[in-house]
Amino acid sequence: MCSRRNTVTHPSKPIRAAGVLGAALVLMTGAVACSSNTGSAGGSQADDTYTWWDPYPQHNKSSDWAKRVTKCGDEAGVTIKRTAYDTTALTNQALLAAQEGTSPDIILLDNPAVSTLADTGMLTTMEEFGLDTSEIDENLLAAGVVDGKEYGIPIGANTLAIYYNKTVLDDAGVDPGSVKDWASLTAALKKVKDAKHKGITFAGIGTEEGSFQFLPWFWGAGADLRDLDSAEAAEALDLWTGWLKNGYAPNSVINNSQNTTWEEFLTGDFAFGVNGTWQVNSAAQADFPTGVIQIPGKDGGAAPTPTGGEFITAPVQDDTARYEATKKIVECMTTPEGMVETATTFAYYIPPTKAGQEKLLADQAELKPWVEAVRTAKGRTSDDLGTDYPKISEPLWTAVQQALSGTKSAKEALSEAQATAEDEVG
Repeated sequence: MCSRRNTVTHPSKPIRAAGVLGAALVLMTGAVACSSNTGSAGGSQADDTYTWWDPYPQHNKSSDWAKRVTKCGDEAGVTIKRTAYDTTALTNQALLAAQEGTSPDIILLDNPAVSTLADTGMLTTMEEFGLDTSEIDENLLAAGVVDGKEYGIPIGANTLAIYYNKTVLDDAGVDPGSVKDWASLTAALKKVKDAKHKGITFAGIGTEEGSFQFLPWFWGAGADLRDLDSAEAAEALDLWTGWLKNGYAPNSVINNSQNTTWEEFLTGDFAFGVNGTWQVNSAAQADFPTGVIQIPGKDGGAAPTPTGGEFITAPVQDDTARYEATKKIVECMTTPEGMVETATTFAYYIPPTKAGQEKLLADQAELKPWVEAVRTAKGRTSDDLGTDYPKISEPLWTAVQQALSGTKSAKEALSEAQATAEDEVG
């Protein structure tokens, strides 16, 4: 929950967009990708018109989302001109706008992109902007922190867990509650295979989605993204390759996106499918009863899962008098009620505050597993990785591809990945 403080009158910052445009181009979409028509660019407007960019082109002017954005503008006493871009295009357009001096008043950014834009100097910090972030869950806020400074507020978060097919598990004699660690999950997969069913499907594709899906197992082993060739990292990759070798997971996972993984799960043949919060409604409409369990850590407990979702950010403006209305718009979007509205609009973003989460669960108690998953989740750019993350993620997903396809052992693939990441990060 954000609370308004003093009006900001800090000088505009220098923009260093050109130096990081390349980094933006390798930032890929995370848990939820938008790939529809892009909108037109827009920069500074008349005093009572405020520009808003977001990565939701699938939500047109008549959508609940667009109406909500308009309403927050009305409450701030201004008119919002909203433009929607594809996720990657949005980051690139924001960098270009910063170079041209036409940055919008508000940008909603996929969380790994926050550090890229912050590194240019084009974003205000939340402290400078006069917004209190103390109610935001620290693990979610961390994705927008660079050098100890907060450059945005998460409007919600999505993440990964394991969906299960109750019919398959019942037939195999598996209690989903018995899955507590890697050993018990693998034992459950063996029972499922012995009962002539398929085990688990996930997305191991050679893109950011592959890294996104591998990270819970990587972090769940105790591995660190700055040390890709650790013994813990190899254990995580050996877990995945072992499932393929034993027939517990299909070879299709090598090329599976999260969408194709979900299509496999919906066939009803699989016991388990790793996927995200955004499939809650689809799971409820499946032709078989489903449930959700946390992705387990190697030795038990919930593994940290990567956060998806957007941050609301405020680019630097030459006319600092505009910030007062911008703050009102941001505050409108980030009340507990507003965050619950975002959660249900995007089916489902989990609110990033305890108050918002409790309000959501009061209406939809079945979302408790997802609230718990978000509470233990972790930003991909956390641990002060910032703009180094994409330079590490690509070697990681490449190693996953090599190991799953059998062209290299997990140890060999990860050793090469670490060398590549060191060269890239410097």
